[in-house]
Amino acid sequence: MAPGVAEKAVDEAAAKLDGLDGLVLNHAYSTYGEIDDWTPEHIDPHLLINVRASMIMIQSFVSQADTARDNAITLFTSGQYLSPMVNEIAYCVSKEAVICLCRQTSRLLGDKNIRVNCINPGPNDTGYCFGEAYEAVARMFPSGRWGTPEDTADLLLFLHSPYAKWITGQVIASDGGVRENW
Repeated sequence: MAPGVAEKAVDEAAAKLDGLDGLVLNHAYSTYGEIDDWTPEHIDPHLLINVRASMIMIQSFVSQADTARDNAITLFTSGQYLSPMVNEIAYCVSKEAVICLCRQTSRLLGDKNIRVNCINPGPNDTGYCFGEAYEAVARMFPSGRWGTPEDTADLLLFLHSPYAKWITGQVIASDGGVRENW
C-alpha cells in the first residue's frame, strides 16, 4: 500500500460527510501459502494491508472524531482464532493482529468516546464458493445455509447504534454456529 492512501480515504470521507462517527474496516488480503512459500513477498502484503492500513485508518479517524459524540470502529477478522487455517498462516497471523488491535485500541480510545469491536462473520455467501464445496459448507451450519452479507450488516448496524454503547473491545463471532461443526 502506498504511503498516504489510508489517511486519504478517511480524510476524504470525513470531508464529504462533514465528519465521521463510525469507521468500518472490512478490507483483507489473503493468499494460500505452504511453509515453503513464506518469503517477505508473501508475508508483507498481509501485514501491510490487514494490519498497518487498519492502524493508520484508525489514527486518521481519531484525529477527526468529535469526542463529545458517540463513535464506533468495527474491524473484521476471520475464524482462525477458533481453529487453525494452516494453508493461510500469513493471513491468519495478520487477522490475529487485528484482534489485538481491537482490544488495545478499545482501551486506548475509551476515554475519547470511541468504541472498538471486531466481527468474525464466518463463511458468508459472497459468490466465491460453488458446487459441492458450497453445499458441504452449508451443511456445517445448524440452519443449513451460508451466512449472508445482510446477516453481518445487521450486527454491524447494532454495534454502531446506541444500543451497543456498553460494548467495546469484543470479538464477536457472527458465524451462524458453524464453528461448532467446522
